[in-house]
Amino acid sequence: MKNTKVMTEGAIFAAIFAILAFATVVLPILASVLIWILPLPFIVYTVRNGWKPGLMLWVVASFVSFIIGGFVLLTSAIMFGSSGIVVGELYRRKKSAFTVLLGGSLAYIANLILSFIVSIVVFDLNPIKVIQELMLESVQTAEAMLVAIGQDPRTQLEPLLDFIERIIFLAPSLIITTGVFYALFIQLIAYAVLKRLRIKVAHFKPFREWGFPKSFLWYYLIASIFILVGLEEGTALYLVMWNLFPLLEIAMTIQGLAVVFFYIHAKGFHKSISVIVIIVTFFLPFLLYIYRILGIIDLGFELRKRIKNSS
Repeated sequence: MKNTKVMTEGAIFAAIFAILAFATVVLPILASVLIWILPLPFIVYTVRNGWKPGLMLWVVASFVSFIIGGFVLLTSAIMFGSSGIVVGELYRRKKSAFTVLLGGSLAYIANLILSFIVSIVVFDLNPIKVIQELMLESVQTAEAMLVAIGQDPRTQLEPLLDFIERIIFLAPSLIITTGVFYALFIQLIAYAVLKRLRIKVAHFKPFREWGFPKSFLWYYLIASIFILVGLEEGTALYLVMWNLFPLLEIAMTIQGLAVVFFYIHAKGFHKSISVIVIIVTFFLPFLLYIYRILGIIDLGFELRKRIKNSS
């Protein structure tokens, strides 16, 4: 009886995934929303039934997806299915939220690397070069607009052109960043859904308490020195530093933003202030530099402890 229920539930979840995946192809306007819920059928099913039935769901969903949409949907099933099973199984084993995030991140990163390799080997298509071409087209459009209003485009667009040229070296950090942030957002959505289904799983501690080890500060300072001194382009150290540095910058920014949230909480301000801070940051990106500085100070001088003592 139990096996019948598990199989029936698996068939339903496989159908749900296939429909959602198919909708991302035929309704591109909804793809940006649907892509965030594709792993959910696998996560929920694996939490309920374990990784072995989850693997069976993965096989069935992959087969159905291939029948409906060919290789494109098969790729989606492989990527989102495997990652969803990892997250679901970690949740089922009552692992901490950050352990689930680590597992999910590694799964998504592995799938992105696999997709990257398949794209180059099978389709002779380099995703990074495609991104470069799209960005260059945008720059050319901006250049034409600047010329039309009598501005010199070279001085204003030169930093962007330099970044586009270097982006080919940043593929590893782009893949890692994409994998981690996608895993984070999926985990937040999954937590809300599982909570709605009355399935108890670990949740993140408040963002104001997030922090990185102090060693990250030393890594950041060392990487900064190498970047400032300059490295020979194309060398192994060049590739390592140019990929490590932006990741450490993100870490410092998160650390600093956590300090801001900690201050808001310590001073007893309304929770809506935290939301306003996030919204304002989207419109004033230069605030990210301030957060980064706060993050560095917090790691070096335990800023949050000082805020707590002064409150």
